[in-house]
Formats: sequence, structure tokens, C-alpha cells
Amino acid sequence: MSEAEARRRVEQLCRELAEHDWRYYVLDQPRIDDATYDALLAELRALEQRYPALRRSDSPTQRVGGAVGEPFAARRHGLPMRSLDNVTDAAGFAEFDRRARERSGQPPPLAYTVEPKLDGLAINLHYEQGALAWAATRGDGEQGEDVTANVRTVRAIPLRLRHPEPPAVLEVRGEVFLEIAAFRALNRRLATAGEREFVNPRNAAAGSLRQLDPGVTSSRPLRFLAHGVGQCEPETMLPHWQDEVMALLAACGLPTAPVRQVLGPDDAAAHFADMQRQRARLPYEIDGVVFKLRDRRLHPVLGVAGRAPRWAVAWKFPAEQRTTQVEQVEFQVGRTGVLTPVARLVPVFVGGVTVSNATLHNLDEIERKDVRVGDTVWVRRAGDVIPEIVSVLPEARPPGAQPVEPPSRCPACGGALERVAGEAALRCVNHLGCPAQRREALRHFVSRRALDIEGLGERLIDLLLERDLVRDPADLYALTVTDLAELPRVADKSAANLYAAIARSRQAPLSRLLYGLGIPGVGERTALTLAQWFGDLETLRRADVEALQAVPDVGPVVAQQIVEFFADPHNQAVVERLGSCLHITPAPAPAAQGPLAGKSFVLTGTLAEMTRQQAKARIEAAGGQVTSDVSRRTDYLVAGTAPGGKRRRAEEMGIAILDEAQLQAMLAGQD
Repeated sequence: MSEAEARRRVEQLCRELAEHDWRYYVLDQPRIDDATYDALLAELRALEQRYPALRRSDSPTQRVGGAVGEPFAARRHGLPMRSLDNVTDAAGFAEFDRRARERSGQPPPLAYTVEPKLDGLAINLHYEQGALAWAATRGDGEQGEDVTANVRTVRAIPLRLRHPEPPAVLEVRGEVFLEIAAFRALNRRLATAGEREFVNPRNAAAGSLRQLDPGVTSSRPLRFLAHGVGQCEPETMLPHWQDEVMALLAACGLPTAPVRQVLGPDDAAAHFADMQRQRARLPYEIDGVVFKLRDRRLHPVLGVAGRAPRWAVAWKFPAEQRTTQVEQVEFQVGRTGVLTPVARLVPVFVGGVTVSNATLHNLDEIERKDVRVGDTVWVRRAGDVIPEIVSVLPEARPPGAQPVEPPSRCPACGGALERVAGEAALRCVNHLGCPAQRREALRHFVSRRALDIEGLGERLIDLLLERDLVRDPADLYALTVTDLAELPRVADKSAANLYAAIARSRQAPLSRLLYGLGIPGVGERTALTLAQWFGDLETLRRADVEALQAVPDVGPVVAQQIVEFFADPHNQAVVERLGSCLHITPAPAPAAQGPLAGKSFVLTGTLAEMTRQQAKARIEAAGGQVTSDVSRRTDYLVAGTAPGGKRRRAEEMGIAILDEAQLQAMLAGQD
């Protein structure tokens, strides 16, 4: 075969295979069997190997994963990826509809498109001239992780749009997911191989798409459904109606979520109830129903509130509940030594997941619910994620049901326990001498918001502890590439990447280090405040309770916990070693000038024009400080709707209370 003949055959094979992918993964109407498809693909691969110049970027052979890549780079979306606000009942949707009518000036009833809310991983597909240029996760909404190599292995996603005249730029928004049957099959395969199973289909989809090795992703049966668009050039190619946009995506060869139309709140409620009845029969997990204003011309009129559009809302299903039996109650030791009771249950299928454990939170919760070993209990997935025991069925209690006895010694290390006055929790006082606390402390230290050591997950931390290579965070910086490469299932390239990630973390901002140390009561906000207040680690370590209480947002309890943390001999040794391993950079000084300089604010309730996070950022940019609790040092309480108990405390203490308009005026320097 000449090169000219090969070129014609390659083009023909690419067209045929793309057609078969579309019919199989989008239409679910295959025309050939798997063996015939594989033969066509093998023929194409052979021709491309013989004539490498004929290999196209959108060739079906390029879906198969290649070499292991580097950690994912950031990719900025053409238009932000918004998160939806939620409602949980008919009254909530009616209120959403009322606001949409008032803001748009439209008479009732408003028309909405309706689609299932898939429980998958949100993805942005960026096409240029009809070809897939890149793909990214949602991330923070402005930018996400570039997962192009892995997305190319998902056969439901076309590498080239089928539209005869596609837009010059088109961003397709949708969900990557695993069907329930595929998820169960994947977990069976992982269990057979002795690997960690996934908790639910969403985690499986996210874990599969975020593999550094695209070959692993290509082995997972991922699916995709499109539900919207982002950037489009020219914008005039987009129809005015949301359902017609979905039809355009389908014409481009993309699998789309099933879309219906409803008119007004009553019709919406009826459709929601219908979807709730169908939920158990669907092949994939959904956790609610999405309603979007059908007329896209009204979307910019309604705009956004924070990160959520005002023209769409997710009506979430209530958490599913099932009954099962408590087999035993164990106590797990967390990062700060707090013991959390966990009920071991007779496995029960709840909300698409088999649940065998449920949190009991603390001793007071056990006593309040009167949970005993042997009890029959109602279990639900809180927020469809964390299983918890809702209540006990006392009428089903067997004669031998045993009350839960708290341990007298730490179950992880055998050390002494204490119960702090006014707290419901037992705490192991062995600190980093306790193996369970060491494990959790290391996981916290390497987490993204702390030292951010990419690739050092739970499995590797457990291996490092088991081999006694690491006993505390400072030991991480003594590891060599050889140490890491000798761990089971860690290849040389992965070991080198992990070593490089540890090395990068040596440049440590003081605030991140303080947060990563896991000092009780010190979260991200307090860690930043401490770093700005004291400037360096040594000054903070020498501070007494009185000096710490002068810091905004640090009360007497947290001040005492900080002093006790740095007074502990083991913690002292770890902190000193970290000081010699790391280049600790000071925190940026807080704004000293601005209309709010020197003022302390507390935010409560829901603001109309900005999120509380946005309000906090603007206050700090104007020189003010935002704390979490009302105290005598608070100058102003900013109260939105449903302010709760903070407003009552502010009123009792005589603290000035501002509404959102007054805050905006102060930010503009008009107070």
C-alpha cells in the first residue's frame, strides 16, 4: 500500500471508528460487534505505526493512555464554572421561582428545563475548531486541573465534534461518572487484586480521572453526559432556549442528559416527585434534580450571587434512610487525640452505597440517642455522604443489648485519657507518642491546605509508618529517593516525583506550617492571624497566654492550647527539627491602611449581594479583620438574613450591628 493509499484508508478508518464510538457510547445503538471494532482499530494502529506522519491528534488510537505524566497543571476556564444553590422542598423552590420572576420582570409561570443532577465529577471540555483542545476539572470555578490526557481515554467524549460547522471555541460542561453496575464490577476487581476499594461511584470516577497514568484511566469504564456550555465563539451560534442548546450539543455528537420542560413551581414539584420515584431504576447515581430557566436571554439579567447563578437551582433529594443492627461500637483516635465512637453495622444499602460503619460523634450523642450494641437503628447518609445513626428503634431492642462503655485507656496506644470539662469528647494525652495521632497528624501536615505535598496519600503514609521510616512530620525531610522507591508498588518515577514534592514543600509559609502542625483550636484563619501578629515561629513559641489572648480571634481556651502544644517536649523537638529543615517565609502583613483599618468584624447570616467569603476578603483588603465569634474586641457585627445567635449576643454586648448596605458604604469610605 502506497502512502497516498494509506492516507485515504486512515481517514476512512478514523471516520468509521468515530461513527461506531458515537453509536455505541452516545446512542447505545452499536452496529458492529467488539471483535470487528477491535480489528478496525488494529488496522488503523498498524498503518499509523508504518506511516507516523498520518497519525492525527483526534485519531481513535490516541484515546489509549500513554506514559505516566506529571502532577496536573492548572487550566483557566474560558468562563467560570458555577456551583448551584440548593433547595430541599417545594417551599424553597417556590421562593427561588418568586425571586427569579421579580428580578427578571417576567409574569408567571416561568418555563424551566429539568435534568437529573448526576453525582459525578464536573468537567469542562474545551473545543477549538471542533477538536478537543483541553479538558479540566471544576477546581475553584475559575481554574481547574488539566486532565486532558485522561479525558481523551473516555470514549463517550468525541475528540472531534460531529457538527459540520462547529463554533470556533466551544466549552462543554458535563459530568464524568461511573454507572452503578460498572462501579460494583470495578470494586470487585480491586478487591480481588488486594487494592483499596472506592467508597461510591462519584469517588471512583474522580479517582479514575485524576490518575497520573492515563493507562489506568483508560481501563475504567467512565461515561460522560453534557449538561451545558461555557465559552462559545461566536456566541450567536447558541440558541436562546436551554433545551435547544442541549439539542445542539447532541448534534455535535455529545451524550446529553435527558431534558424536559416544566412551567412554574407546581409543575416542578410534580416532576421532582416523579424523578424521586424513578431514582432507584436509573443506571447511574443522582442526588437531585436541576432546574434552569429555559430562556437563556434572562440568564445575564438574573446574574449570579457569589459563585451560584440565580437562573438555576438544584432541588436535592432527602437523605435516604434504612434500618440495620449495631454489631459493636469502636473508638477511633483522631489527629488531636479525640476519640470518636464508630458503630459497626450489619451492612445495609443506603443511597447507592453499602454502609457498614456510622459515626456516633461523641459520648453525649450516644447517651442522647441511647444507642446500645445489638440495637436496631435508622441509618442515613448525611448530605448523601457521611453515614450516621439517626435514631434507635426501642421496640426492637433485644434483651441482651449492651450499653456502650467508653474505654479507660487509648485504644491505639494504651495511654491515659482525659475528658475536658465542658466537652463531650475523650482525648488521648499521649499526643505524637500515639500511633493513631501520628498517622492523622502526618495526613494533616501533608494536606493541600497545609504543606501541600502532592502524591503523599494515606497508603504511602501507612507504609512509611509501618517501616518506621517516619514518626513525625520532620522525618519526611530525611527521606531519600531510594527510601521511597523501596516502598511496595512505588515505581522509580513516582518516587522521584514524590521526593520533588517533599523538596518543594521546604519553602513553607509560616501560616501554612502553623496550620499543618495541627495545634488544637488553630484553623487556617487563626494560623494566618498568628503568623501576621507574631511574625516568626520563635516569637510565637515564647508567647504566654496573656500575649496570645491579645491576638484577634484567640480566646482563653485556644491560647492555653497553643501554650500547652509548644510546652510539650516531643512537640518542641519536632518543631525545632522542622525549623532546621524548612525555609519558613513570614506571612504578609495585614493591611494597615484603609477605611476599616483597626476594626474587627463578625459576619453572620446570608448576604444578598456577595458571599460571606467575598465580604471577608473585602473587609481585610480595606484594613479590617474578620473573626468567627462575637467578643468584647468586636467592633461591628454584619448581619444578613437568618443571623442566628450571634446577633443576639452582639445586642446583649452593645456591639454595633450593620446591614449589608452599611457595610458597603464603609468599604467605600463613606462611614
